Amino acid sequence: MDAPRAARLAARPPVPRASARLPFGFASSSPTAPRRAGWWWCPRDPRADSSGGAGAFASPSRCPRLAAAHRNRSRLANLGFPRPRLPRSPAAGTGTRVTGDGDCDGRPLVECAGDRPIQEHAGVVEEKASKMSSTVPKSSNIFWHDCPVGKADRQKLLKQKGCVVWITGLSGSGKSTLACTLGRELHTRGKLAYVLDGDNLRHGLNKDLGFKAEDRVENIRRVGEVAKLFSDAGLVCIASLISPYRRDREACRALLSDGSFVEVFLNMSLELCEARDPKGLYKLARAGKIKGFTGIDDPYEAPLNCEIEIKEVDGVCPSPCDMAGQVVTYLEEKGFLDE
Repeated sequence: MDAPRAARLAARPPVPRASARLPFGFASSSPTAPRRAGWWWCPRDPRADSSGGAGAFASPSRCPRLAAAHRNRSRLANLGFPRPRLPRSPAAGTGTRVTGDGDCDGRPLVECAGDRPIQEHAGVVEEKASKMSSTVPKSSNIFWHDCPVGKADRQKLLKQKGCVVWITGLSGSGKSTLACTLGRELHTRGKLAYVLDGDNLRHGLNKDLGFKAEDRVENIRRVGEVAKLFSDAGLVCIASLISPYRRDREACRALLSDGSFVEVFLNMSLELCEARDPKGLYKLARAGKIKGFTGIDDPYEAPLNCEIEIKEVDGVCPSPCDMAGQVVTYLEEKGFLDE
């Protein structure tokens, strides 16, 4: 190379070379070093340099902030459902994913995901979460397997007949009180009963359901199926739920075609229930802090042909013992408590 050309090349400013695409699994958002895919990074950790070096951890348990976020990740992932889609974070960049609500001065914790763009939006996809049961494909290639011990055998062993006592009414009408009192009365008589309380079930079986119309439908469907199993086992199953929609209650009745569905309607006025308001829910609903509350801004459809109707007397709800006595008398008359 001649001297003039060498001088011209030396004087020319360096041309930045095009950055080569990193192998799959590495993030290109860091100017210094690729962020390691699958590693966890806390942007507010004093050791964090966002490069996959300091402040990056192979396991979230290595950082207390990340450990808290990892524990708080959605349970839907553990059930096999898609991970809840969460908002993109300015701190996260293209190759990161927000993993939890974890604190860090209000900043999100993020998980390195390689240099794949992550398009995510806020919260669990509500429509999918609330309609999980209806979106699961119906099972195919399955067969009912009969067991040699049937309902009649279990009833003979227990010396009683299985049935479902379905208690419905407004919030505050005394459903749970009646259910527990009835369960105690049957227990003292040597009869095996079990109470399915609506609020209790929402702590476990129905914890993924809210109070929108479609969630209420699924809530009652699940309880109806469980109650059917208890009845088939020979127990007196006492289901205590508002169950505001007539169609849902009738669907549960249809599950027990042998006439073992006993609907008990606690016909207490809204004024009485609101005056009692044992949980303070009516007050919250009137203040607009609870939406879709039955009797206030969501309808309650009273039964048309219930087996037992218990009404208030002179504006007062009957005592729990009196109400339980009415139900026990009916069960005796219909032979459910026969030995």
